[in-house]
Amino acid sequence: MQRQDQSTRPSPRVARGAHRRRAVAGSLALGALLLPGCARLPEPPKQPSAAWVNPEQSYRISPGDTLSVFVWQDPALSVTAHVRPDGRVTIPLVQDVPAAGRTPAELGHDLTDRLKAYVRDPVVTVSVADPAGPLEQQVRIIGQAAKPMSLPYRPQMTLLDALIAVGGLTEFADGNRAVLVRQEDGAARRYGVRLADLVQRGDIDANAPLLPGDVLIIPEALF
Repeated sequence: MQRQDQSTRPSPRVARGAHRRRAVAGSLALGALLLPGCARLPEPPKQPSAAWVNPEQSYRISPGDTLSVFVWQDPALSVTAHVRPDGRVTIPLVQDVPAAGRTPAELGHDLTDRLKAYVRDPVVTVSVADPAGPLEQQVRIIGQAAKPMSLPYRPQMTLLDALIAVGGLTEFADGNRAVLVRQEDGAARRYGVRLADLVQRGDIDANAPLLPGDVLIIPEALF
């Protein structure tokens, strides 16, 4: 009787196959929940929107940012400065300058004016060396990117720029099922993007502009 019971049990190979089928089915169900109807999603607009080309959408400095301040022909005044929690920054000769909420160019003009009291014809350039900006100024890439991360938005930033920054797709990514989530008129709208066509086949038509606050979701391929 015991021998007959053992013969009716599934072999380890059959059991593993059943487990794998259940896992795939679970992944399919989860994918359906996370990315509903992604095959029917519209592609994002290919033409730059007004916000995409508007210089007011340039990155604005935030507390916690690390700035590179370069004063032309004056290396003693060219420093790396940290934006304090109160939103101000200090460089040699100039203290407690409001920085948060301004663009690097605006801060550079202000520092130029302030240094005129000490330096003849100063020319100051400010750049963000290590951003820690607010979420609405970032583009977030999650899922099957080589290095998922948040990126500071740059004017005229595209999908290709973001993929280069995160090191491309993993070998498990299903890039052509990726979804771009964008806030429009107070609501989240989803767009389908073809990342595999863009980075693996060089299809530039699959590229599209990004906007501050965009979230790019890259799912795992279902085998």
